[in-house]
Amino acid sequence: MPAGVVELRGPRLFDGGAWSRVRLRDQAHLEKWEPTAPGDWAERNATIAWPGQWSTLRALARRGMSLPFVITVDGRFAGQVTVGNVIRGSLCSAWVGYWVAADLAGGGVATAATALVVDHCLGVAGLHRIEATVRPENAASLRVLGKLGFREEGLFRRYLDVAGDWRDHLCLALTTEDIPAGLVPGLLACGKASLP
Repeated sequence: MPAGVVELRGPRLFDGGAWSRVRLRDQAHLEKWEPTAPGDWAERNATIAWPGQWSTLRALARRGMSLPFVITVDGRFAGQVTVGNVIRGSLCSAWVGYWVAADLAGGGVATAATALVVDHCLGVAGLHRIEATVRPENAASLRVLGKLGFREEGLFRRYLDVAGDWRDHLCLALTTEDIPAGLVPGLLACGKASLP
């Protein structure tokens, strides 16, 4: 991608320092889009907060309820992609959420990382549907999902408490039928990505 080589891996305990530095530095970039949580931003995103986050992510992953990933660009911590609410059986569905460091926004990092995760989920992980919910004002995130072919399915009124108020969110989704060959080959064919 223009920003560098985008890779995904599982979160590690020693990611705490890098995670905290990016989150604290990019508060203005991230806070307006993320769910409201107890405590102030500095407290929730301090290095000391990471072990609890990491432990929760690992526990949910072990139970098959989530697929957490760290995004790196040229080996540097750059953000996260999380697949959550994994439901098997006749639904075979989950949601995807992501965030990327402010200095890498617009460089294709979120698009590449989300494409890799969606291909994994709809392929190896055996899911049928991935959805994303996005505030209508979040033009950057809507661009990411639009590039990947997510279709808009509706508007959830007062869906999620974000920045201290109940906010409307658009629901967008993809199913295996929408991308039988996967997303990454399509990005490569369009010249929007390259493999290392």
